[in-house]
Amino acid sequence: MIKNILYTLIFSFISMGLVGCASSLTGDTYTRDEVRKPQVVRMGVVEALRPVKIEGTKTNIGSAAGTIVGGVAGSEVGGGKGSIVAAVIGAVAGGMAGAAMEEGITRTQGVEITVREDSGVLRAYVQQMNEGEIFRIGDRVRILTVNGTARVTH
Repeated sequence: MIKNILYTLIFSFISMGLVGCASSLTGDTYTRDEVRKPQVVRMGVVEALRPVKIEGTKTNIGSAAGTIVGGVAGSEVGGGKGSIVAAVIGAVAGGMAGAAMEEGITRTQGVEITVREDSGVLRAYVQQMNEGEIFRIGDRVRILTVNGTARVTH
């Protein structure tokens, strides 16, 4: 019973940590480094839209947490040398599962926006879907660029 509660607590903290590590890639989210810096503004018209998936983060947090949980869970199996072997196997499997879980939890839905800029240049921009902002072919949009990061907005 106590082991189940411990595993649940560990899993909950890991999940909260992974979600906290995920950064927003929407058009209306700025990093602290981008704030109060001048931005280059270009105008254009949306020519095409395509839904895309933005892969999740791949830090060591998910695999490390999975290794710990898997090792602890594996050590509960058997006794003596069997317990050690099970702990190692559990740690390896947990590490792999934790890494996959981190990537899956932080994966997001995005949109590729192809814009014909007023200069005549055709460029595609990828950003996370922003709830409440819908792009349509023919929309007049602004492209804001700061520190090499571009975003498309209405």
